[in-house]
Amino acid sequence: MPELISPPAQAAATPIDAGSAIWTRNFRLYFTARSSGLLSDAMLPVAVAAGLIGAGHPLGSVGYAMAFLLAPFAGLVLVGGVLADRFTARRLMITADLVNLATRVAMAFVFFTGVDRLWQLYTLLALAGTAAAMFQPGAASTVPLTARDVQGANGVLRTSEALTVLLGPALAGLLAGAAATGWVMVIAAVAYGLSACCLLALRLGPAPARPAGDRLWRNLVEGWHEFRSRSWMWGVIVIFMFFSALCFGPLLPLAAGVLVPEHGSTAYGLLNCAFGAGTVLGGLLAIRLRPVRPLRAGALAMLAFPLYPLGIVLGLSVPVLAGCFLVTGAGVTFWSVMWATSVQTQVAPDVLNRIHAYEVAGSVCMAPVGAALAGPAAEAFGPRAVLATGGGVAVLVVAALLAAAPIRRLRRVDAG
Repeated sequence: MPELISPPAQAAATPIDAGSAIWTRNFRLYFTARSSGLLSDAMLPVAVAAGLIGAGHPLGSVGYAMAFLLAPFAGLVLVGGVLADRFTARRLMITADLVNLATRVAMAFVFFTGVDRLWQLYTLLALAGTAAAMFQPGAASTVPLTARDVQGANGVLRTSEALTVLLGPALAGLLAGAAATGWVMVIAAVAYGLSACCLLALRLGPAPARPAGDRLWRNLVEGWHEFRSRSWMWGVIVIFMFFSALCFGPLLPLAAGVLVPEHGSTAYGLLNCAFGAGTVLGGLLAIRLRPVRPLRAGALAMLAFPLYPLGIVLGLSVPVLAGCFLVTGAGVTFWSVMWATSVQTQVAPDVLNRIHAYEVAGSVCMAPVGAALAGPAAEAFGPRAVLATGGGVAVLVVAALLAAAPIRRLRRVDAG
């Protein structure tokens, strides 16, 4: 069992309202910014998948599109963690929002004109993935700076994320086809503009100065040592590398490739709405339930995940599939709150950006591989066989999380 680290103290210069544990002025602004960005993020994969298929491009192009989106994110998020420490997370997040705004405007033009050149879309998706890599490290470290109740704030944010997952895919799925997908990108661009404005209005106090002579490589090494010293953290990341490559990575392109031809893009959008409704439920549960061993409770909740791919494999009706998606969304969100709270409350603020960057990079680095191989694997073995394999991997992932003592036994920092 890893040695517990005391909850990081907030910097004295960080203005957190004494009368509110969650809904401070800063958290309200951050909540609005994050919700706007999450809505845009939730629309992108479904909009791209539906737009490409609607424009007559093969299933493999969807997998490659997801790979171009995820690969820069996985490869550059470590750099984003270091830059967030150097230039402050807020500045980096604002810059990322502005880049995302520009890419969505450009993607709108590409879809309006018919996606004749896939390399243009792939390039823009790579830029979007790069911007996400610059934004993500600060998304974790900003939460404890804006609210005292970190788990409650994470629960609220995950509930907001759930609502955006509910609304974003529905909008993207209902506006199917290459031309209509362009309007989805216009809406996303406006949302990123709102996010940048709210982040600009945050008052987080002066950022601590970095030591003179600090170098990028030195900061990366320091972050690696901090990450490696927590066996519960790197244990989860190693396990999720297999999950990303064999289950999560192939899931979106294969699910779209099976569900859109069989049930139509509208049904696909509504099924993603059911998943979003489940994530709302999971977020609300995570606000109220505070298990002593959060990662163990989160792992048990992840037992719901195989229902997503296996429901597609079994050819269940749309209403039954919606129930599977609902339960899966609840389990995934409950895990994510338990995980995010564990990281944010057990890591000191001065290394949190880098630690978060390492854990994000490790957890998603194999997703582009899985997404890129989804098409060839589906052609060789059939999409349902690949999805069935992913469902089995999800079960093994839960078993591994529960079998690892440092993960299973990790206690809440306020659990005694």
